[in-house]
Amino acid sequence: MQLDLLIIVGAALLIAALMFYLGWALNSKITKNTIDSAKENANRIIEDAEKESKNIKREKLLEVKDEWLKKKQEFDNEVNNKRQKLQNYEKQLSQREENIEKKVELVNQKEKDFKVLEKQIEVKSEELKKKQVELDKLIVEQNVRLEKTAGLTSEEAKKMLMENMINKAKTDAAQHVKEVRDQAKAEAKKEAQKVIVQAIQRTAVDHSVETTVSVVQIQNDEMKGRIIGREGRNIRAFEAATGVDVIVDDTPEAVILSAFDQFRREVARISLERLISDGRIHPARIEEVVQKVESELEEEIQKEGENTLIHLGIHGVHAELTKYIGRMKYRSSYGQNLLQHSIEVAHMCGIMASELGFDVMMAKRAGLMHDIGKTLDKSFEGPHALLGYDLTKKYKEHPIVVNAVGSHHEDIEMEHPIAAMVQAADAISGARPGARREPLESYVKRLENLENLAKTFEGVAKTYAIQAGREVRVIVEPDKVDDIISDQLAYDIAQKIQEEMEYPGQIKVTVIREVRKISYAK
Repeated sequence: MQLDLLIIVGAALLIAALMFYLGWALNSKITKNTIDSAKENANRIIEDAEKESKNIKREKLLEVKDEWLKKKQEFDNEVNNKRQKLQNYEKQLSQREENIEKKVELVNQKEKDFKVLEKQIEVKSEELKKKQVELDKLIVEQNVRLEKTAGLTSEEAKKMLMENMINKAKTDAAQHVKEVRDQAKAEAKKEAQKVIVQAIQRTAVDHSVETTVSVVQIQNDEMKGRIIGREGRNIRAFEAATGVDVIVDDTPEAVILSAFDQFRREVARISLERLISDGRIHPARIEEVVQKVESELEEEIQKEGENTLIHLGIHGVHAELTKYIGRMKYRSSYGQNLLQHSIEVAHMCGIMASELGFDVMMAKRAGLMHDIGKTLDKSFEGPHALLGYDLTKKYKEHPIVVNAVGSHHEDIEMEHPIAAMVQAADAISGARPGARREPLESYVKRLENLENLAKTFEGVAKTYAIQAGREVRVIVEPDKVDDIISDQLAYDIAQKIQEEMEYPGQIKVTVIREVRKISYAK
């Protein structure tokens, strides 16, 4: 048993040793094959890399060669261009040198000619000097002969000649100025008349002369006693509350209210009509009715202003300015209702602006507000144009409107053609026959000023204002003013009237020069 066991153990060890050897041998062979294979792969990779590097090197060399050839070609082209330019410059320089040489030759020739000419001039100059001396002697001899013949010295003759030349120059200048002025006036007048006539033709309004009294009709004369009241207390309370004069006279069934303030007169008229219809007439009732009517009329003024703006198509006006526009209904200028006058001016300004290509709404706005300064009370001092200027500026009106309001009587300088339109439309509206009335004293004073102003010019003998101040006729002294100067005199008088006087419409200046020659047969 033990022997068999040993044999088995020995056999097992032998087999194990044999298996170890076979495994080692096999592993060594596999490792050797792997190493050989890796060497072959490495050699092959190195060969491929060398081939690829050679190819890349060859390609790069070709690229460098191409680039060098390209640069060389560009350089050659640039050199050729510069060489061509240099050749052109050389040609130009050669031509300039030739031209300069020709000019030098020409200058030299001219210098020679100039020297010859100088010699000739010297000779001529000597001859002229001799002739001048001879001429001076002849002039002196001639002057002596003329003085003996005419009985005048040379200074007197020179003075007479200069006076004749000055008068002739004045006459010629006046004639030329007259022709230019007549042509300019004809063209300007034609265009202005066209625009103004179109504006007037498209604006038709009634005469708007206002009065300073209102008549209130009553049922019977017994009501007059109730209006007066016991010991006149009712009429005194009414006059104190309204600020108007109540005239109760023999006029049947009528009571007259007199006041320059149209608003107060309208309040008094409505209040008195309500008191008469109510029948209760006493001081407390009078004060109550007057206050109520005043508040109602204030609301009506605001509505009147709004309706006027709607009628003219004007928008964006401040509420306070709207109230002032409404107050125009109860204001008048020389008897002309201020609101109707302003609406008329606005319409004409809009028509003129449309014809001339300006902003129609802006022109209407300026025309409507041009007299808004007249609606302010007596606490504000100054010309109504400047008061209106401050008022419209305060309520942020457009600068064109503000300037037109302030400049329509030339209190400030006009800055836009719309201002001139407002001035023209204002004059047209105020100058319509029957539109305004003028107090007798101011009318007579204006005629006197017109005549006296024309008399201030030299050569004027007499002046006459005719046709209600629409024309002034000037009679001149014929020996001091000739026919040509008379035209200039008429123009100067018209300009001075325009600058120093205020008047509606226009004034015609007529200069009359009458020459009478008298002789007697004996």
